Amino acid sequence: MSERNPARNQPAVPEYADIPSSTDVHKGYALGIDIGGTGIKAAVVDVETGQLVSDRIRELTPQPPTPDAVLATVGSVVKRLTESGLLTSEMPAGAGFPSAIRAGHALTVPHGEVAWVGQSIDQLLGDRLGRRVTVLNDSDAAGVAEMAYGAGRGHPGVVLLLDLGTGIGTTLFTKGELVPNMQLGHVEFHGHDAESRVSPAARKRRNLGWKAWGREFNKLLAIYEAYLWPDLIILGGGLAKDFSKFSGFLETKSMLVPAVLGNLAGIVGAARVGAAAGARTGP
Repeated sequence: MSERNPARNQPAVPEYADIPSSTDVHKGYALGIDIGGTGIKAAVVDVETGQLVSDRIRELTPQPPTPDAVLATVGSVVKRLTESGLLTSEMPAGAGFPSAIRAGHALTVPHGEVAWVGQSIDQLLGDRLGRRVTVLNDSDAAGVAEMAYGAGRGHPGVVLLLDLGTGIGTTLFTKGELVPNMQLGHVEFHGHDAESRVSPAARKRRNLGWKAWGREFNKLLAIYEAYLWPDLIILGGGLAKDFSKFSGFLETKSMLVPAVLGNLAGIVGAARVGAAAGARTGP
């Protein structure tokens, strides 16, 4: 869910070893942080079950979402979790961030804020929070959760997850393994960036009912199917709860299902990735 505008001079060899397969088993608790366009959320997660073991703490994303303002809000959210007594200093942490991420760096513009491009997001978050934070694209984090604990659990084929929140995040898995940083919410659609025309935010801005929006969104799904041929499409994000209102207007060759974890997916997936990184490298 990020705009195109790739950063230059970034590390040529990315590190994706921290992103676990959907079949990997991890145990213990981890901190999950979801940095979104409208809200910044965090919770402590049991990564064996994918269940939250703390309250979900949420604060509004500052506008404009400058690095200093966003980092301050993340710090405030995590401080509130620490004060609850459930978050410990040695607990591993992961964060979903609305940009393509390579080797911890932001490659694309998150929600119009160019100042993030080229920044080492994992280092900025780590310095702010005083702990190592493993960072990945926010839609990828949601996909990791749905594949491990939700609608994609145990699926062996090609799975496309669409994170329908502020924009359209896209995540692709094959044989349980993530293909990172898919940015298909920005394909050209009717002469426009797809996200700007048929995202949930665009539906409200254009004042479209479910039928009109569903039929238009269905054409975008057909494009994705023509290029990717997924076996399963999962519709997640905030719009997953409204699946019954528009699913009747969608016709796909692939199996189409709503996500299970809803708005918690980004937190849970980020925590799972943080736990995997901690297990690989140690404290």
